[in-house]
Amino acid sequence: MRATLDFLLHDWLRVESLTARARFADHSRETFAAVLDTCERIAREKFAPANRTADLEEPRFDGEKVILPASTHAASRAYVESGMLAAAQDAALGGMQLPCVVEMAANSFFAKAGVGLGGHMLTSGNANLLMAHGTPTQQRVFAHQEFAGRFFGTMCLSEPQAGSSLSDIATRAEPDGEGADDDPLGPRYRLRGHKMWISNGDHELAENIVHLVLAKIPGPDGRLMPGVRGISLFIVPKWLVDEEGALTGERNDVALAGLNHKLGYRGIPNTLLNFGEGRYPVRGASGAIGYRVGAPGEGLKGMFHMMNEARIAVGLGAVMLGAAGYEASLDYARGRPQGRPIGPAGKDARQPQVPIIRHADVRRMLLAQKSYVEGGLALALYCARLVDEQHTGDAQAAKDAARLLEMLTPVAKSWPSEWCLEANSLAIQVHGGYGYTRDYPVEQHWRDNRLNMIHEGTHGIQALDLLGRKVTMDGGAGLMALARAVNATIERALPDALLQPFASRLAQALQQLGAATKAAWATGVPEEALANAVPYLQAFGHVVIAWMWLEVALASDRDSAAGQGRHAACRFFFRHELPRIDAWLAVVRDRDDTCLTMQEEWF
Repeated sequence: MRATLDFLLHDWLRVESLTARARFADHSRETFAAVLDTCERIAREKFAPANRTADLEEPRFDGEKVILPASTHAASRAYVESGMLAAAQDAALGGMQLPCVVEMAANSFFAKAGVGLGGHMLTSGNANLLMAHGTPTQQRVFAHQEFAGRFFGTMCLSEPQAGSSLSDIATRAEPDGEGADDDPLGPRYRLRGHKMWISNGDHELAENIVHLVLAKIPGPDGRLMPGVRGISLFIVPKWLVDEEGALTGERNDVALAGLNHKLGYRGIPNTLLNFGEGRYPVRGASGAIGYRVGAPGEGLKGMFHMMNEARIAVGLGAVMLGAAGYEASLDYARGRPQGRPIGPAGKDARQPQVPIIRHADVRRMLLAQKSYVEGGLALALYCARLVDEQHTGDAQAAKDAARLLEMLTPVAKSWPSEWCLEANSLAIQVHGGYGYTRDYPVEQHWRDNRLNMIHEGTHGIQALDLLGRKVTMDGGAGLMALARAVNATIERALPDALLQPFASRLAQALQQLGAATKAAWATGVPEEALANAVPYLQAFGHVVIAWMWLEVALASDRDSAAGQGRHAACRFFFRHELPRIDAWLAVVRDRDDTCLTMQEEWF
């Protein structure tokens, strides 16, 4: 995988060119390589050995604290000591000022070696949100401590009765009496409510846990306002702190109500949390103390900053789980003898069996995995490169990058979550019966990856976001920006005799996508347009990955074995995968109402 990362970073994305920009001027190809080397080593030495242990020894609660294996603590400490929590931050904060694309590539090693260890992306996302929306004091007291690894962070959105329907949350936040508006840590409130599915909601991996909590501020009549009105964002630390970030020794009124026992990602405690139930009264009263971030009623604005970052990270995690399964099945296929070749040479039973990689169907399964994994990795790194352009490019380039990134984010999360899961399924298939035993790692890869279709917004939510909002906003400006980027690649590929058929097919696919988008919204009735949002998302994702593969093929050296492999994977994706969009887009184009009109009593 390291060779693939180096190719994508340097031969394709030309990340060394970023060092010409002031923010990255202290870096070079050598410093980027040193970061990757360090992360690869830590992932190999600390994360990989702990991965199976964390899967088998699930988090447990002894009534006072959550117990995790010693190896999980060691892996977490190693990550903190690597400086990766602050990798992209200013040097003044102890950061490396790494480009986002290099940071993501470095973090890919940890995702591949042990995605269920630590959950550090939540801490980084939490701190980055506070750096964007918090006050200078909130940044210094909470975010800076998270970058240093003293505090870890969470995001608390879902509730038992609401799930992903944030407009229906019932956690309430009320001003905390006299002097509440003048607290140096931010306007102070008391929170009461219940949150569910909170990853890293309780543990002993850090000195403190900084919960970012969505809650509603009641209206003048004391009632919670319907819909998203009144939803605000609050910092709710597990342990209260002073203005310097030092622990005061006071436990906040946040109580662990239970642990969820999951199919995968078992190393991360997934919790139910009760806020303000009075189990830990603070300052003589029940109610968890929280400090408002931003203005009242603007909580979603801040939280979506973290959610979008988390969605790309989830996509990368899905890719790397797919990569782990692909590499395991490739090794197995090369070493497992079974059967003989089809044809005259295979009719002599006295001849030795051949490795199963010699069989065409096994090669098909390996090629499919390669096309999903490396295509998904290209998309994740491309999105990270857009983040760098958004933050350090000139004004027009930054604007264009932001628009394109907005279009690609639901795809970057959802496509790898579906198709790198399929890669894991194929890895099991390559192993045969051994694949579904715990003697081999591929069954865990599949279990871990199955969660990613739900993490940070389900497939259905991403589909509604894409077709219901992203492609229609600003008169379709985002879709047109994507079309321009894809067409630029097509124009570069058309003169190449080997790539011309793929360029032409991608142009056709892009036209199909545009026509289906227009047809879906032809009546202007959202129920009709969105009834087939998931097939639209699937088709959209396949077009995007085909684009990624054409980009990769253009950058590949055809004289090397690696380059030949990339061209074969590109050909596979265009011949075996891209034709799927015909069926997906047909139901979108026709506004098929089968699912819309199905009656409950007919099931």
